Amino acid sequence: MFDIDVLLPDFWNILDAVPVTLAMAVLIFITSTLVGGLFALVEYRRIPVLRQMVIAYKVAFKGMPMVVVIFLAYYGLPPALHFVASVLDVEVNAHSLPNWVIIIVALTACVSAFQAEVVKGALNAFDSGQSDAAHSLGYSNWQLFRRVMFPQIIVSAIPDLANSFMVIMKALSLAFAIEVVDIFAQAQLTAALNFYYLEAFAIAVLFYMVIAWVVTKVADKIEAALRVRT
Repeated sequence: MFDIDVLLPDFWNILDAVPVTLAMAVLIFITSTLVGGLFALVEYRRIPVLRQMVIAYKVAFKGMPMVVVIFLAYYGLPPALHFVASVLDVEVNAHSLPNWVIIIVALTACVSAFQAEVVKGALNAFDSGQSDAAHSLGYSNWQLFRRVMFPQIIVSAIPDLANSFMVIMKALSLAFAIEVVDIFAQAQLTAALNFYYLEAFAIAVLFYMVIAWVVTKVADKIEAALRVRT
């Protein structure tokens, strides 16, 4: 049965994993958005060869389960880094690579494929007539992007980017497969000590719900503020 008395101790135990989980999620979100944005620009500009490579990348990583990518990175990334280091004649102990670095690389590789679609959709929603108008006023390509395109693109992408952040939060629960402790893993470890699994997972759900609520509210406020400016 559900035991209320263990909720508070479980809460404090699981709370310890929240900052680490958020830090990993933010890092994955930033890196995957930057990489995905670059991929989207390659497709939007229809750059030969690179465009085909980006499409192949997206098909591959959108189709592979994230847990498979995590294990591929876990077993393949250290040997790959060791090989590169040996070619460059650099002394690096690649096999001592922290598991949290591996999980960040693996999930960034996966999420970048989805972020590319988010940014690509926002780019396609941009009215190309505005580009012609800006160029007629003497705007350079950089001024066009900074003053006209980017403010509108980011507003269109914010809801999907907020959803992507929560996808990353949930994907981090797979990190326990390679012994990286996040909120879910900490709930498992806490429950394993006292055998109150229902209570521990209820606390974990509470943390996920609060984070989702905060992310949604922040995204809504940013979107509203940017819409006023644009």
